[in-house]
Amino acid sequence: MADDSTAPVRRRDARRNRELLVEAAHEVFTEQGLEAPLDVIARRAGVGNATLYRHFPSRAALVDAVFRDPLAGTMAAGEQARAAADPWEGLVGYTEAVFAVLATDRGTNDLMTTHLEGVESLQAVHAHNRATMEVLLRRGRDEGSIRADVTTEDVLFALAALGRAVPSLAAAAGPETWRRPLALLLDGLRASSAVAPLPSPALTADELGDVLQGLGPHRPPRSSTG
Repeated sequence: MADDSTAPVRRRDARRNRELLVEAAHEVFTEQGLEAPLDVIARRAGVGNATLYRHFPSRAALVDAVFRDPLAGTMAAGEQARAAADPWEGLVGYTEAVFAVLATDRGTNDLMTTHLEGVESLQAVHAHNRATMEVLLRRGRDEGSIRADVTTEDVLFALAALGRAVPSLAAAAGPETWRRPLALLLDGLRASSAVAPLPSPALTADELGDVLQGLGPHRPPRSSTG
């Protein structure tokens, strides 16, 4: 069989096309969120739709490739928070680090505040985020700085709901305006003899998952280009 002298060139071109697609997808997802049409990404990368689907047969596969490394930064922030000597300071520092990203990257916002099937790196981050919150809340309850009746689902739901509003808040009033409502939200977690017990049952983990699914991203039926 004759050697195919063009094979190294094709492999190099394929790697470059993949890199271009990931770069373009990150830009478009950051600007428009995960709803962005895939043909827009292909055009920005300078390739055809067929090339995009050859490298990434599903939206979830593309999202995973784009956000795997950035999401690792969130997990690193969680590890730092868990190691904090003061659990309250760890909780504040962690949520502020996450919200700083949510305010500037609509793609990461979609990922962190909702539920999207098939993104392996996202599943790991959600699990790590939940574990981080459980550690910090448990330590805070044990030392008396966090109210005893608050659950992990309470906090994850409240943070997700506020997080969904952060891009619009930043666009309307400035990139740091999320700090005020986040501070107010966190202050509601503090233990105090003056607070009334929380009403109604807390969400279960499954119910929280359903809520996050409902928050979005919502997509209409896709055409062959989306």
